[in-house]
Amino acid sequence: MGKAKRVGVLTAGGDSPGLNAAIRGLGKAAIGRYGMELVGFRDGVRGLAENRTIPLDRAALSGILTTGGTILGTSRDKVHRMVVDGEPRDMIPTIAEVIETNELDCLVMLGGGGTAKNALRLVEAGLPVIHLPKTIDKDLAHTDNTFGFSTALEIATDAIDRLHSTAHSHHRVILAEIMGHKAGWLTLGAGIAGGADVILLPEIPYTVESIANTIQERQNRGTNFSVIAVAEGARDVAATAELEAAAELKKNASSPESKAAAKAHLANVEDTHREHTFTLARELEEATGLESRVTILGYVQRGGTPCAEDRLLGSKIGSAAADLIAEGASGIMVASRGEGTAAVPLEDVAGNLALVPQDHDWITTARNVGTGLGD
Repeated sequence: MGKAKRVGVLTAGGDSPGLNAAIRGLGKAAIGRYGMELVGFRDGVRGLAENRTIPLDRAALSGILTTGGTILGTSRDKVHRMVVDGEPRDMIPTIAEVIETNELDCLVMLGGGGTAKNALRLVEAGLPVIHLPKTIDKDLAHTDNTFGFSTALEIATDAIDRLHSTAHSHHRVILAEIMGHKAGWLTLGAGIAGGADVILLPEIPYTVESIANTIQERQNRGTNFSVIAVAEGARDVAATAELEAAAELKKNASSPESKAAAKAHLANVEDTHREHTFTLARELEEATGLESRVTILGYVQRGGTPCAEDRLLGSKIGSAAADLIAEGASGIMVASRGEGTAAVPLEDVAGNLALVPQDHDWITTARNVGTGLGD
C-alpha cells in the first residue's frame, strides 16, 4: 500500500481518559513526521457510516492532551448490525464507500473489545484498518496495558481511601462497586492500593459465608468496620453457575428460535443479578450485625483529566501507529509491550479477553496481606 497520505480516525465504545492523548499522539506524528492528512469521524462507526467528518489538523489537536473523554464523540454501534430506521443493517459496504470517497489509506479505530471486533470485520472485508487499545477494564488480549486504565485506577483507589473514614467512623461495612463486567483488574488493583479488606472479582466466585468470616475475624481483633471492593461483574457461586449455564445454552443453540429464546433467557438471568451488590450488602448486614452501605462509582471512573501514565501511554501508542501506517501496515492492533509497542494481528485480539489469572502476582499479593477474596 505504500506510505499512507490520508488517515481516518474514530473513537468507539465507552469513553475513557487518554483517548484525546492518543488522537494527539497519532496526529502530531502523522502530520509532523510524515506529512499525512487526518480526517476525524464523529460519534464512532455511526459517524463513519454517515460520513460525518471533521478535519484533524494541528489546530484541532492543540490543547487536547489533558482533556478527558473524546473530542470526536463515540457510540457502540456494530458495523454489520447497525440500527437504521429501526432495522439492523449491514453497513460494511456503505463504510467501504465512505473510505473510498474520502480517499483514505488507513482507518484508525480507538476502542476496546467491541471496537476490535468491528475493526476485524472491516479488515475481513478488505479495508485497511488499525486498532488502538482503549478500555478502563484492561481486558484486551495481547497488550500489557490500555489507555484509560491507569486514570480509572487512581479514581477508584481514591474513592476507597475516602470510604475508609466513613466506614471507621460509623462502624459500618461499605461496599464500593467498581466497573468491570468480566475482568477484575480495576477492582483488584484499586482494592490492593486502597487497602480494601475484601476484594470480589468476576474471576473468583464468592460465598457470603467467606466474606462474613473475614469481617468477623476483623471484629474479633477489635476492628468494627470493613471496606469491600466489588467488581460489577462479581457473583456468588450459585449466580456464577446460573450465568454460565445460561451462556452455554446460548452458545449451543442451533435454530433461530432456540437462539432467540436462549438469548432472552441469558438477558433475564443477567437482569436478575444486576443489583447483586445491594443484595450482598443486605446479606452481610444480617450475617455480621454491622450496618452495610453501597457506593457505586459508575461513570465517574471514566471521566475527568487523564493521569500522566495514560497521557504517556496514549501518546506512545498513537505515535507508534503513525509509524506503522507509514510502513503500510493494517489489520493490526498497536499493543503496549514493555516499554515499547508491538503490532498484533487483529484476529488474535478480537473476541479474546485478558482475565485475571488465579496465580497472578496481584492475587498473591492480596492474599499475602490478608485481604479476603470471598472464596
